[in-house]
Amino acid sequence: MAASCVALLAVATSLLLLLLVSWKRWRQGRAKWHVIIVVLGDVGRSPRMQYHALSFAKSGFSVTLLGFCNSRPYDELLQNNRIQIVSLTELQKLPVGPYIFQYGVKVIFQSVHLLWKLMCREPAAYIFLQNPPGLPAIAVCWFVGCLCGSKLVIDWHNYGYSIMGLVHGPSHRLVLLAKWYEKLCGRLSHLNLCVTNSMREDLAENWGIKAVTVYDKPASFFKETPLDLQHQLFMKLGCTYSAFKARSERLDPATERSAFTERDCQSGVVTYLRGRPALLISSTSWTEDEDFSILLAALEKFEQLILDGESLPSLVCVITGKGPLKEYYGGLINQKCFQHIQVCTPWLEAEDYPLLLGSADLGVCLHKSSSGLDLPMKVVDMFGCCLPVCAVNFQCLHELVKHEENGLVFEDSEELAAQLQMLFSKFPDSAGKLNQFRKNLRESEQLRWDESWKQRVLPLLMDR
Repeated sequence: MAASCVALLAVATSLLLLLLVSWKRWRQGRAKWHVIIVVLGDVGRSPRMQYHALSFAKSGFSVTLLGFCNSRPYDELLQNNRIQIVSLTELQKLPVGPYIFQYGVKVIFQSVHLLWKLMCREPAAYIFLQNPPGLPAIAVCWFVGCLCGSKLVIDWHNYGYSIMGLVHGPSHRLVLLAKWYEKLCGRLSHLNLCVTNSMREDLAENWGIKAVTVYDKPASFFKETPLDLQHQLFMKLGCTYSAFKARSERLDPATERSAFTERDCQSGVVTYLRGRPALLISSTSWTEDEDFSILLAALEKFEQLILDGESLPSLVCVITGKGPLKEYYGGLINQKCFQHIQVCTPWLEAEDYPLLLGSADLGVCLHKSSSGLDLPMKVVDMFGCCLPVCAVNFQCLHELVKHEENGLVFEDSEELAAQLQMLFSKFPDSAGKLNQFRKNLRESEQLRWDESWKQRVLPLLMDR
Protein backbone atom coordinates (compact mmCIF):
# COMPACT_ATOMS: atom_id res chain seq x y z
CA MET A 1 0.00 0.00 0.00
CA ALA A 2 2.80 2.41 0.97
CA ALA A 3 4.67 1.49 -2.21
CA SER A 4 1.55 2.25 -4.26
CA CYS A 5 1.17 5.65 -2.60
CA VAL A 6 4.83 6.47 -3.26
CA ALA A 7 4.47 5.39 -6.89
CA LEU A 8 1.27 7.40 -7.26
CA LEU A 9 2.94 10.44 -5.69
CA ALA A 10 5.92 10.01 -8.01
CA VAL A 11 3.65 9.83 -11.06
CA ALA A 12 1.67 12.87 -9.89
CA THR A 13 4.87 14.81 -9.27
CA SER A 14 6.21 13.83 -12.69
CA LEU A 15 2.97 14.89 -14.36
CA LEU A 16 2.99 18.20 -12.48
CA LEU A 17 6.63 18.86 -13.49
CA LEU A 18 5.79 17.94 -17.08
CA LEU A 19 2.84 20.33 -17.03
CA LEU A 20 4.97 23.11 -15.56
CA VAL A 21 7.70 22.59 -18.17
CA SER A 22 5.13 22.47 -20.98
CA TRP A 23 3.39 25.58 -19.61
CA LYS A 24 6.73 27.43 -19.38
CA ARG A 25 7.70 26.43 -22.93
CA TRP A 26 4.24 27.47 -24.18
CA ARG A 27 4.57 30.85 -22.49
CA GLN A 28 8.10 31.35 -23.80
CA GLY A 29 7.00 30.43 -27.32
CA ARG A 30 4.09 32.86 -27.16
CA ALA A 31 6.29 35.53 -25.56
CA LYS A 32 9.18 35.55 -28.04
CA TRP A 33 7.63 38.12 -30.37
CA HIS A 34 5.56 40.06 -27.86
CA VAL A 35 6.64 43.20 -26.01
CA ILE A 36 4.84 45.11 -23.24
CA ILE A 37 5.63 48.82 -23.09
CA VAL A 38 4.74 50.57 -19.83
CA VAL A 39 4.27 54.33 -19.51
CA LEU A 40 3.02 55.45 -16.10
CA GLY A 41 1.98 58.68 -17.78
CA ASP A 42 0.01 60.01 -20.73
CA VAL A 43 0.73 57.87 -23.81
CA GLY A 44 -0.17 60.73 -26.16
CA ARG A 45 2.49 62.93 -24.56
CA SER A 46 5.18 60.21 -24.57
CA PRO A 47 6.47 60.34 -28.16
CA ARG A 48 9.63 58.32 -27.56
CA MET A 49 7.64 55.36 -26.21
CA GLN A 50 5.21 55.64 -29.12
CA TYR A 51 8.21 55.49 -31.45
CA HIS A 52 9.50 52.39 -29.63
CA ALA A 53 6.09 50.74 -30.08
CA LEU A 54 6.01 51.51 -33.81
CA SER A 55 9.59 50.28 -34.29
CA PHE A 56 8.84 47.01 -32.50
CA ALA A 57 5.73 46.53 -34.66
CA LYS A 58 7.69 47.19 -37.87
CA SER A 59 10.23 44.58 -36.74
CA GLY A 60 7.55 41.89 -36.42
CA PHE A 61 6.70 42.11 -32.71
CA SER A 62 3.23 42.39 -31.30
CA VAL A 63 3.08 45.26 -28.82
CA THR A 64 0.93 45.96 -25.79
CA LEU A 65 1.23 49.59 -24.72
CA LEU A 66 0.05 50.37 -21.18
CA GLY A 67 -0.46 53.97 -20.07
CA PHE A 68 -2.88 56.80 -19.36
CA CYS A 69 -5.01 57.74 -22.36
CA ASN A 70 -5.51 61.46 -21.76
CA SER A 71 -4.23 62.67 -25.14
CA ARG A 72 -4.60 61.18 -28.58
CA PRO A 73 -1.53 59.21 -29.75
CA TYR A 74 -0.21 59.34 -33.31
CA ASP A 75 -2.61 58.02 -35.96
CA GLU A 76 0.07 55.64 -37.23
CA LEU A 77 0.12 53.97 -33.82
CA LEU A 78 -3.68 53.79 -33.55
CA GLN A 79 -3.98 52.24 -37.01
CA ASN A 80 -1.31 49.58 -36.51
CA ASN A 81 -2.93 46.20 -35.93
CA ARG A 82 0.19 44.89 -34.16
CA ILE A 83 -0.20 47.45 -31.37
CA GLN A 84 -2.81 47.24 -28.62
CA ILE A 85 -3.20 50.18 -26.26
CA VAL A 86 -4.39 49.26 -22.76
CA SER A 87 -5.60 52.15 -20.65
CA LEU A 88 -4.40 52.51 -17.07
CA THR A 89 -6.60 54.26 -14.53
CA GLU A 90 -5.13 57.49 -13.17
CA LEU A 91 -5.96 58.08 -9.50
CA GLN A 92 -7.10 61.65 -8.98
CA LYS A 93 -5.73 63.70 -6.11
CA LEU A 94 -7.43 62.92 -2.81
CA PRO A 95 -9.26 65.87 -1.25
CA VAL A 96 -8.22 64.96 2.32
CA GLY A 97 -5.11 64.14 4.32
CA PRO A 98 -1.50 65.37 4.25
CA TYR A 99 0.48 65.15 1.01
CA ILE A 100 2.62 62.22 2.15
CA PHE A 101 -0.56 60.20 2.91
CA GLN A 102 -2.05 61.07 -0.48
CA TYR A 103 1.18 60.06 -2.22
CA GLY A 104 1.31 56.77 -0.31
CA VAL A 105 -2.26 55.91 -1.34
CA LYS A 106 -1.42 56.77 -4.95
CA VAL A 107 1.65 54.51 -4.96
CA ILE A 108 -0.26 51.58 -3.43
CA PHE A 109 -3.12 51.98 -5.91
CA GLN A 110 -0.75 52.22 -8.89
CA SER A 111 1.20 49.16 -7.70
CA VAL A 112 -1.87 46.94 -7.41
CA HIS A 113 -3.49 48.30 -10.58
CA LEU A 114 -0.35 47.93 -12.71
CA LEU A 115 0.33 44.43 -11.32
CA TRP A 116 -3.20 43.36 -12.21
CA LYS A 117 -3.02 44.85 -15.72
CA LEU A 118 0.35 43.21 -16.44
CA MET A 119 -0.70 39.79 -15.17
CA CYS A 120 -3.79 39.89 -17.39
CA ARG A 121 -1.70 40.34 -20.54
CA GLU A 122 -0.23 37.75 -22.87
CA PRO A 123 3.30 36.68 -21.87
CA ALA A 124 6.03 38.94 -23.24
CA ALA A 125 9.71 38.58 -24.02
CA TYR A 126 10.37 42.10 -22.76
CA ILE A 127 8.74 44.59 -20.47
CA PHE A 128 9.89 47.97 -21.75
CA LEU A 129 9.53 50.68 -19.10
CA GLN A 130 9.81 54.46 -19.36
CA ASN A 131 11.53 56.11 -16.41
CA PRO A 132 10.49 58.52 -15.00
CA PRO A 133 8.09 57.87 -13.51
CA GLY A 134 9.60 54.72 -12.05
CA LEU A 135 7.94 54.69 -8.64
CA PRO A 136 6.35 52.14 -8.25
CA ALA A 137 6.60 50.85 -11.84
CA ILE A 138 10.19 49.53 -11.76
CA ALA A 139 9.56 47.13 -8.85
CA VAL A 140 6.19 45.99 -10.21
CA CYS A 141 7.54 45.33 -13.72
CA TRP A 142 10.54 43.45 -12.31
CA PHE A 143 8.26 41.28 -10.15
CA VAL A 144 6.01 40.44 -13.09
CA GLY A 145 9.08 39.68 -15.18
CA CYS A 146 10.26 37.19 -12.56
CA LEU A 147 6.88 35.46 -12.56
CA CYS A 148 6.44 35.38 -16.33
CA GLY A 149 9.99 35.08 -17.60
CA SER A 150 10.03 38.56 -19.16
CA LYS A 151 13.20 40.66 -19.29
CA LEU A 152 12.95 44.19 -17.93
CA VAL A 153 14.31 47.02 -20.08
CA ILE A 154 14.39 50.52 -18.55
CA ASP A 155 14.54 53.52 -20.88
CA TRP A 156 15.99 56.32 -18.74
CA HIS A 157 14.67 59.71 -19.92
CA ASN A 158 15.66 61.48 -16.70
CA TYR A 159 15.73 60.80 -12.95
CA GLY A 160 12.33 60.82 -11.27
CA TYR A 161 13.68 62.03 -7.93
CA SER A 162 15.21 65.12 -9.58
CA ILE A 163 11.82 66.13 -10.99
CA MET A 164 10.23 65.68 -7.56
CA GLY A 165 13.03 67.84 -6.16
CA LEU A 166 11.90 70.80 -8.29
CA VAL A 167 8.62 70.85 -6.35
CA HIS A 168 9.64 69.72 -2.85
CA GLY A 169 13.33 70.57 -2.69
CA PRO A 170 16.25 68.12 -2.93
CA SER A 171 16.34 67.34 0.80
CA HIS A 172 12.65 66.48 1.22
CA ARG A 173 12.04 63.02 2.69
CA LEU A 174 9.99 61.87 -0.29
CA VAL A 175 12.70 63.01 -2.70
CA LEU A 176 15.40 61.15 -0.76
CA LEU A 177 13.18 58.05 -0.60
CA ALA A 178 12.51 58.25 -4.35
CA LYS A 179 16.25 58.54 -5.05
CA TRP A 180 17.04 55.50 -2.90
CA TYR A 181 14.27 53.50 -4.59
CA GLU A 182 15.31 54.53 -8.11
CA LYS A 183 18.95 53.71 -7.46
CA LEU A 184 18.17 50.34 -5.88
CA CYS A 185 15.48 49.12 -8.27
CA GLY A 186 17.16 50.53 -11.35
CA ARG A 187 19.79 47.81 -11.01
CA LEU A 188 17.18 45.07 -11.39
CA SER A 189 16.81 45.46 -15.15
CA HIS A 190 18.33 43.24 -17.83
CA LEU A 191 19.04 46.17 -20.14
CA ASN A 192 19.18 49.94 -19.74
CA LEU A 193 18.84 52.62 -22.40
CA CYS A 194 19.36 56.34 -21.82
CA VAL A 195 19.06 59.56 -23.80
CA THR A 196 22.54 61.16 -23.47
CA ASN A 197 26.17 60.18 -23.03
CA SER A 198 26.25 62.37 -19.92
CA MET A 199 23.47 60.28 -18.36
CA ARG A 200 25.18 57.04 -19.40
CA GLU A 201 28.36 58.14 -17.62
CA ASP A 202 26.44 59.25 -14.52
CA LEU A 203 24.52 55.96 -14.33
CA ALA A 204 27.79 54.04 -14.52
CA GLU A 205 29.76 56.17 -12.06
CA ASN A 206 27.13 56.98 -9.42
CA TRP A 207 24.48 54.27 -9.78
CA GLY A 208 26.45 51.19 -10.84
CA ILE A 209 24.18 50.81 -13.88
CA LYS A 210 25.51 50.06 -17.36
CA ALA A 211 23.40 51.76 -20.04
CA VAL A 212 23.46 52.27 -23.79
CA THR A 213 22.89 55.76 -25.21
CA VAL A 214 20.00 55.94 -27.67
CA TYR A 215 19.60 59.55 -28.71
CA ASP A 216 16.16 60.88 -29.53
CA LYS A 217 15.73 61.23 -33.28
CA PRO A 218 12.88 62.84 -35.20
CA ALA A 219 10.22 60.64 -36.73
CA SER A 220 9.85 60.75 -40.52
CA PHE A 221 6.79 63.04 -40.33
CA PHE A 222 8.85 65.88 -38.81
CA LYS A 223 9.92 67.74 -41.94
CA GLU A 224 9.55 71.11 -43.63
CA THR A 225 5.92 71.83 -44.48
CA PRO A 226 5.10 72.73 -48.11
CA LEU A 227 3.63 76.20 -48.53
CA ASP A 228 0.18 74.98 -49.61
CA LEU A 229 -0.09 72.83 -46.46
CA GLN A 230 1.11 75.76 -44.37
CA HIS A 231 -1.75 77.83 -45.74
CA GLN A 232 -4.30 75.09 -45.00
CA LEU A 233 -2.99 74.79 -41.44
CA PHE A 234 -3.05 78.56 -40.85
CA MET A 235 -6.62 78.80 -42.16
CA LYS A 236 -7.68 75.90 -39.91
CA LEU A 237 -6.04 77.37 -36.81
CA GLY A 238 -7.39 80.81 -37.67
CA CYS A 239 -10.92 79.51 -37.03
CA THR A 240 -9.98 79.13 -33.35
CA TYR A 241 -6.98 81.39 -32.71
CA SER A 242 -6.97 85.02 -33.86
CA ALA A 243 -3.17 85.11 -34.17
CA PHE A 244 -3.44 83.09 -37.39
CA LYS A 245 -6.14 85.27 -38.97
CA ALA A 246 -5.39 87.86 -41.67
CA ARG A 247 -4.59 91.29 -40.24
CA SER A 248 -6.70 93.15 -42.79
CA GLU A 249 -9.70 92.51 -45.00
CA ARG A 250 -8.85 91.02 -48.37
CA LEU A 251 -9.10 93.49 -51.26
CA ASP A 252 -9.61 90.79 -53.88
CA PRO A 253 -12.51 88.36 -53.26
CA ALA A 254 -10.63 85.78 -55.35
CA THR A 255 -7.92 85.49 -52.68
CA GLU A 256 -7.87 83.68 -49.35
CA ARG A 257 -5.64 85.06 -46.60
CA SER A 258 -4.15 83.97 -43.32
CA ALA A 259 -1.82 86.07 -41.17
CA PHE A 260 1.16 84.66 -43.11
CA THR A 261 -0.01 83.43 -46.51
CA GLU A 262 -2.28 84.23 -49.42
CA ARG A 263 -3.93 81.82 -51.85
CA ASP A 264 -5.26 82.67 -55.29
CA CYS A 265 -8.56 80.79 -55.40
CA GLN A 266 -8.49 80.55 -59.21
CA SER A 267 -4.97 79.22 -59.73
CA GLY A 268 -4.55 77.64 -56.29
CA VAL A 269 -1.09 79.24 -55.98
CA VAL A 270 -0.03 80.07 -52.40
CA THR A 271 2.48 82.83 -51.60
CA TYR A 272 3.78 84.47 -48.45
CA LEU A 273 2.26 87.85 -47.62
CA ARG A 274 4.51 90.87 -47.98
CA GLY A 275 5.38 92.23 -44.56
CA ARG A 276 4.16 89.05 -42.84
CA PRO A 277 4.96 88.51 -39.16
CA ALA A 278 7.67 86.05 -38.15
CA LEU A 279 6.39 82.82 -36.60
CA LEU A 280 8.13 81.88 -33.35
CA ILE A 281 7.26 78.55 -31.72
CA SER A 282 7.96 76.84 -28.42
CA SER A 283 6.42 73.71 -26.93
CA THR A 284 6.23 72.83 -23.28
CA SER A 285 4.70 70.65 -20.58
CA TRP A 286 4.33 73.79 -18.44
CA THR A 287 6.40 72.37 -15.57
CA GLU A 288 8.97 73.81 -13.15
CA ASP A 289 11.95 72.94 -15.38
CA GLU A 290 10.93 75.59 -17.95
CA ASP A 291 10.92 79.28 -17.01
CA PHE A 292 8.77 81.10 -19.56
CA SER A 293 9.29 84.41 -17.82
CA ILE A 294 12.64 84.44 -19.71
CA LEU A 295 10.82 84.37 -23.06
CA LEU A 296 8.23 86.94 -21.98
CA ALA A 297 10.96 89.33 -20.82
CA ALA A 298 12.82 88.87 -24.11
CA LEU A 299 9.63 89.58 -26.06
CA GLU A 300 9.14 92.81 -24.09
CA LYS A 301 12.66 93.90 -25.05
CA PHE A 302 12.00 92.95 -28.69
CA GLU A 303 8.76 94.99 -28.66
CA GLN A 304 10.62 97.99 -27.28
CA LEU A 305 13.17 97.73 -30.09
CA ILE A 306 10.34 97.94 -32.65
CA LEU A 307 8.82 100.93 -30.82
CA ASP A 308 12.25 102.59 -30.86
CA GLY A 309 12.31 102.37 -34.64
CA GLU A 310 14.35 99.21 -35.26
CA SER A 311 13.54 97.49 -38.58
CA LEU A 312 12.11 94.27 -37.17
CA PRO A 313 9.03 92.21 -38.08
CA SER A 314 5.98 91.73 -35.91
CA LEU A 315 5.96 88.37 -34.12
CA VAL A 316 3.41 85.64 -33.62
CA CYS A 317 4.67 83.54 -30.69
CA VAL A 318 2.99 80.14 -30.40
CA ILE A 319 3.54 78.13 -27.21
CA THR A 320 1.98 74.66 -27.46
CA GLY A 321 1.34 72.10 -24.75
CA LYS A 322 -0.52 71.20 -21.58
CA GLY A 323 0.65 71.19 -18.00
CA PRO A 324 0.20 72.37 -14.41
CA LEU A 325 1.70 75.87 -14.85
CA LYS A 326 -0.18 76.81 -18.03
CA GLU A 327 -2.79 78.82 -16.14
CA TYR A 328 -0.09 80.67 -14.19
CA TYR A 329 1.83 81.71 -17.29
CA GLY A 330 -1.43 82.43 -19.11
CA GLY A 331 -2.11 85.06 -16.45
CA LEU A 332 1.31 86.63 -17.00
CA ILE A 333 0.78 86.68 -20.78
CA ASN A 334 -2.60 88.39 -20.40
CA GLN A 335 -0.96 91.17 -18.38
CA LYS A 336 1.30 92.11 -21.28
CA CYS A 337 0.22 94.95 -23.57
CA PHE A 338 2.06 94.03 -26.74
CA GLN A 339 1.39 96.05 -29.89
CA HIS A 340 3.56 94.13 -32.35
CA ILE A 341 3.59 90.68 -30.74
CA GLN A 342 0.79 88.15 -30.38
CA VAL A 343 1.19 85.22 -28.00
CA CYS A 344 -0.97 82.15 -28.57
CA THR A 345 -1.07 79.02 -26.35
CA PRO A 346 -2.97 76.31 -28.23
CA TRP A 347 -3.14 72.58 -27.67
CA LEU A 348 -2.57 71.09 -31.12
CA GLU A 349 -3.83 67.83 -32.56
CA ALA A 350 -1.05 65.26 -32.95
CA GLU A 351 -1.00 65.57 -36.75
CA ASP A 352 -0.94 69.40 -36.67
CA TYR A 353 2.10 69.78 -34.39
CA PRO A 354 4.75 68.63 -36.92
CA LEU A 355 3.06 70.73 -39.62
CA LEU A 356 3.31 73.85 -37.45
CA LEU A 357 6.96 73.16 -36.60
CA GLY A 358 7.65 72.78 -40.30
CA SER A 359 5.96 76.14 -40.96
CA ALA A 360 7.74 78.19 -38.27
CA ASP A 361 10.67 80.57 -38.66
CA LEU A 362 12.39 79.98 -35.31
CA GLY A 363 12.05 77.64 -32.35
CA VAL A 364 12.72 78.58 -28.74
CA CYS A 365 13.51 76.02 -26.03
CA LEU A 366 13.41 76.91 -22.32
CA HIS A 367 13.89 73.36 -21.03
CA LYS A 368 16.40 73.16 -18.19
CA SER A 369 16.88 69.54 -17.25
CA SER A 370 16.11 68.80 -13.59
CA SER A 371 19.10 66.44 -13.55
CA GLY A 372 21.17 68.30 -16.15
CA LEU A 373 21.46 64.99 -18.03
CA ASP A 374 18.53 64.77 -20.46
CA LEU A 375 17.87 66.61 -23.72
CA PRO A 376 14.67 68.34 -24.90
CA MET A 377 12.89 66.20 -27.48
CA LYS A 378 11.13 69.30 -28.80
CA VAL A 379 14.49 70.49 -30.18
CA VAL A 380 15.00 67.11 -31.87
CA ASP A 381 11.61 67.53 -33.57
CA MET A 382 12.43 71.12 -34.56
CA PHE A 383 15.70 70.03 -36.13
CA GLY A 384 13.80 67.30 -37.99
CA CYS A 385 11.78 70.14 -39.54
CA CYS A 386 15.03 72.05 -40.32
CA LEU A 387 13.89 74.71 -37.84
CA PRO A 388 16.72 76.67 -36.17
CA VAL A 389 16.52 76.93 -32.38
CA CYS A 390 17.48 79.31 -29.59
CA ALA A 391 17.88 77.19 -26.45
CA VAL A 392 18.63 78.05 -22.82
CA ASN A 393 21.94 76.59 -21.75
CA PHE A 394 22.42 73.66 -19.35
CA GLN A 395 24.92 70.92 -18.65
CA CYS A 396 24.65 68.55 -21.63
CA LEU A 397 22.91 70.74 -24.22
CA HIS A 398 26.06 70.66 -26.37
CA GLU A 399 25.22 67.05 -27.28
CA LEU A 400 22.32 68.42 -29.36
CA VAL A 401 22.51 72.17 -30.02
CA LYS A 402 25.71 73.35 -31.72
CA HIS A 403 26.06 77.09 -31.05
CA GLU A 404 26.34 79.15 -34.25
CA GLU A 405 25.79 75.99 -36.36
CA ASN A 406 22.19 74.78 -35.99
CA GLY A 407 21.05 77.46 -33.55
CA LEU A 408 22.08 79.63 -30.64
CA VAL A 409 22.48 79.07 -26.89
CA PHE A 410 21.51 81.75 -24.37
CA GLU A 411 21.78 82.24 -20.62
CA ASP A 412 19.09 84.83 -19.85
CA SER A 413 16.39 87.09 -21.33
CA GLU A 414 18.89 89.80 -22.30
CA GLU A 415 20.88 87.37 -24.42
CA LEU A 416 17.73 85.85 -25.94
CA ALA A 417 16.41 89.31 -26.88
CA ALA A 418 19.72 90.14 -28.58
CA GLN A 419 19.58 86.87 -30.50
CA LEU A 420 16.00 87.54 -31.66
CA GLN A 421 17.07 91.00 -32.82
CA MET A 422 20.04 89.61 -34.76
CA LEU A 423 18.13 86.70 -36.35
CA PHE A 424 15.14 88.78 -37.44
CA SER A 425 17.04 91.94 -38.46
CA LYS A 426 16.92 90.96 -42.16
CA PHE A 427 13.70 88.94 -42.05
CA PRO A 428 12.67 87.39 -44.40
CA ASP A 429 15.87 87.95 -46.40
CA SER A 430 17.34 84.58 -47.42
CA ALA A 431 20.85 85.95 -46.84
CA GLY A 432 20.30 86.29 -43.07
CA LYS A 433 21.75 84.17 -40.28
CA LEU A 434 18.42 82.42 -39.73
CA ASN A 435 18.44 80.94 -43.21
CA GLN A 436 22.09 79.95 -42.86
CA PHE A 437 21.19 77.83 -39.83
CA ARG A 438 18.30 76.29 -41.77
CA LYS A 439 20.65 75.49 -44.66
CA ASN A 440 23.07 73.81 -42.24
CA LEU A 441 20.24 71.64 -40.90
CA ARG A 442 19.16 70.66 -44.41
CA GLU A 443 22.71 69.62 -45.27
CA SER A 444 23.29 67.68 -42.04
CA GLU A 445 21.34 64.62 -43.29
CA GLN A 446 20.01 63.77 -39.85
CA LEU A 447 19.40 60.12 -38.99
CA ARG A 448 15.70 59.41 -38.40
CA TRP A 449 14.24 57.40 -35.52
CA ASP A 450 13.52 54.20 -37.49
CA GLU A 451 17.06 53.90 -38.86
CA SER A 452 18.60 54.78 -35.50
CA TRP A 453 16.41 52.24 -33.67
CA LYS A 454 17.36 49.44 -36.05
CA GLN A 455 21.02 50.23 -35.59
CA ARG A 456 21.08 50.85 -31.83
CA VAL A 457 18.18 49.02 -30.13
CA LEU A 458 17.14 46.00 -32.19
CA PRO A 459 20.57 44.30 -32.08
CA LEU A 460 20.61 44.60 -28.29
CA LEU A 461 17.33 42.71 -28.07
CA MET A 462 18.17 40.05 -30.65
CA ASP A 463 21.44 39.23 -28.86
CA ARG A 464 19.71 38.45 -25.55
